[in-house]
Amino acid sequence: MHASKTSPDLSADLRAVTWRSLCHGVSQIFFQANPWTGLLILAAFAVGDPRMAILAAVGTILSTLAGCLMRVPPEGVALGMQGFNGCLVGAAVYAALGGQAWSYVLTVVGALLCAPVTAFFGWLLALPALRGFNLPSTTAPFCTVASILYAVSWNLHVEGSTKHVTDGAGDALARSFLSNVSEVVLVNSALSGLLILIGLFIASWRVGLAAVMGSVIGSASALALGESTNTIEEGLAGYAGVLTAIALAVVFHHSSIASWCYAAVGTAITAVVTLLMNDATSFPHYTWPYILTTWVLLVVGSRIPALRRT
Repeated sequence: MHASKTSPDLSADLRAVTWRSLCHGVSQIFFQANPWTGLLILAAFAVGDPRMAILAAVGTILSTLAGCLMRVPPEGVALGMQGFNGCLVGAAVYAALGGQAWSYVLTVVGALLCAPVTAFFGWLLALPALRGFNLPSTTAPFCTVASILYAVSWNLHVEGSTKHVTDGAGDALARSFLSNVSEVVLVNSALSGLLILIGLFIASWRVGLAAVMGSVIGSASALALGESTNTIEEGLAGYAGVLTAIALAVVFHHSSIASWCYAAVGTAITAVVTLLMNDATSFPHYTWPYILTTWVLLVVGSRIPALRRT
């Protein structure tokens, strides 16, 4: 996810764009390169609204092609590393604007912007002061592009479009275990969360288990911090912790007892960061709570001998 040497052969990049690599682009939202996981995540989008799934797919395709035009290495294209930010941009545009025509225009613009913004973060994190920490750009390009699009399209926003599906009343804490997972992709649906969780277990049981741990700790932490039951039930308090748990337990560290304990602490910290950001502004902060927490903890973790980076 850092800046890398460009590919001299555009045709090699384009040959790497297949249905499998595009599905990888969707599954990389959760750090996985598994086509079946990607298809299940697309199905989760469709549960929210088929138009949302279309925008997510368009975002994935166009951001991947934009990466090819910037001559990123074909192996990165094949792994889906150019697709996931564009996929999330499409979802974020739908969350703000619904299915109106402008949603498709902004998704195209945003997806194409993801490639140069990803390159910028790769350059930024490779500066001498940061290079030694090997920090990933992860979903920072998505957050940056989506925030810009959200600001410039203010007059086009559809009220309540961020709440796509309601699955009926029930215990807020219990339902949040699945809605936390679905809200990573801006869908509020327990069924969508279940589909994504199945996809994660298909990719790796460790990743699936880390997602469960992150969801449980995220909801419990939010409850302990006094977050409202509505916010917890909709997954808005615990979604970022799902990504933090996966990232710190099994993706950026070799899986070990130390990494899982560290991930548990990181998930609780992410809940605090999410709560602070929720209280500070109504402007969507997307996955910034996960990104900021993970960056800080990767820097701190570099001083902990028991944690080994991948």
